[in-house]
Amino acid sequence: MELLERARQWASHDPDPATASALSADIEAAERGDEEAAARVGAAMNGPLQFGTAGLRGRLGGGPNRMNRVVVIRAAAGLSAYLKDRLGEGFSVVIGYDARHNSEQFALDTAAVVTGAGGRAILFESHCPTPVLAFALRRLEADAGVMVTASHNPPQDNGYKVYLGGRAVTDSGQGAQIVPPYDSQIAAAIDAVGPVSSVPRPQSGWETVDPEIREEYIERAAQAARMTAPAPVKIVLTAMHGVGGATCREVLARAGFTDVVEVAEQFEPDPDFPTVAFPNPEEPGALDLALDKARRVEADLVIANDPDADRCSAAIPDEDAPGGWRQLTGDEVGALLGEQAAELAAFAGNGVLACSVVSSRLLRRIAQSHGLGFRRTLTGFKWISREPGLVFGYEEALGYCVDPAAVRDKDGISASVRLAVLTSVLKQQGRTLQDLLDRLAREHGLHATSPLSMRVEDLDIITSTMERLRSGGAPAKLAGSPITKTVDLLDGISDGNGGTLPPTNGLVWVTASDDRVVVRPSGTEPKLKCYCEVILPTNDTPVAQVREAAAERLEAIKADLRGILGIAA
Repeated sequence: MELLERARQWASHDPDPATASALSADIEAAERGDEEAAARVGAAMNGPLQFGTAGLRGRLGGGPNRMNRVVVIRAAAGLSAYLKDRLGEGFSVVIGYDARHNSEQFALDTAAVVTGAGGRAILFESHCPTPVLAFALRRLEADAGVMVTASHNPPQDNGYKVYLGGRAVTDSGQGAQIVPPYDSQIAAAIDAVGPVSSVPRPQSGWETVDPEIREEYIERAAQAARMTAPAPVKIVLTAMHGVGGATCREVLARAGFTDVVEVAEQFEPDPDFPTVAFPNPEEPGALDLALDKARRVEADLVIANDPDADRCSAAIPDEDAPGGWRQLTGDEVGALLGEQAAELAAFAGNGVLACSVVSSRLLRRIAQSHGLGFRRTLTGFKWISREPGLVFGYEEALGYCVDPAAVRDKDGISASVRLAVLTSVLKQQGRTLQDLLDRLAREHGLHATSPLSMRVEDLDIITSTMERLRSGGAPAKLAGSPITKTVDLLDGISDGNGGTLPPTNGLVWVTASDDRVVVRPSGTEPKLKCYCEVILPTNDTPVAQVREAAAERLEAIKADLRGILGIAA
């Protein structure tokens, strides 16, 4: 009964009648012997929800292990205490939010808490894409930024991203998401917050973000590729029920792309994401409506943003693919945008390209071919975006930083413009994005990647699996090729420039054939993720034929991994 009593106390202090009453109803049902209700109470109270480098992210509901007003108020109070301790009164926080359930309320609570702590809170007047918040943070020189979003998570989730800038961070990480030690310092300040009733929350006193900031972002993003469209391109655009649709459409229009066909069923914000199982462009089926539309209107390009528009996916016509269209992998888009960025940077003769350790090795070769620097980083844009001298960075999970001076985070809208411009330039030359990918394959070898994930209900399964892989359970070969190199990321790995990356939980296997697999727990979902890559020379063989061989090899590697990890085929 101790659990139920703790839950009852939590509900009594919850200022949100909806979450308080839902938790109270489960408590009453549990007292009557309802085992499912008891399990829900146990899960909700099994907290607190941990604040880390991704901020907070979790299921909506009452209790310390859920996203709710109590958890958000405490997070805002801890962040405010951290900033006040470092900077004194007058610290500034810019706050944005998406259109998910409770996002606006969480943003209002944050503004109230910051104001009550003696800070300057600057709140967006309505929902906005994450890159617009990241832009505003740098443009306003605010000390911190908060974005209320769960990005591409299911509709029952929400989240709380924290950025530092202004006076709080003065190095190349200014305006980026937090990394250690900031995360643990803010977490400690959150833990020190007393009862939520003791946190001052005035009813007014905060500012609203000047609408001109959005306008400046749109203008900046429209110029991200430094040119307008030389040839007309028909684009199908989906916002995936998120908040990026109108902004992305306007940015494309200002860059000269007015022939944009919207996926109407997915264009307006809808927190229930009714047309997709998961509002994640990576998920199978997420782009079905967009691809159907592309076939009907004979489009040149499909662009999909995720719900907070910090990520971008693309699909292109491909007569060899089922239905005549093919969704590009995150690594393929990274190679295309990386080549484009490298050509632009080569004029200046300096700059750094960066990608995460789980992303394709092709970007390094692209950087070297243009005489540019390259950095390998830990997974997550909080690492990629803070690389000194960065001109382009990406991670395979559809995240691209194309204008680090303006947005020190992934930006699906600016990336969309760059893809559109690249498509337009190539079209003027009588070529396509596929032609450019083929050229890169001939120059650097065909780099083909494919993911494999194991989703679990119990996170202990991931822990025990990683332990088993480290203690003799690793494969001896993959796709018939012996493993010649094993790197435990807990021991660190080269950053590609003579340094070593900080330890992280992951394993890298490289075979005699130069195939590579990286295995790591997801940082945002209950998944163990495998990132597979093969590199095949093209020589005089048609690239399409080499691509088929690479796909077969990737499937053989994934079949071996399924056996090792115990994943059903």
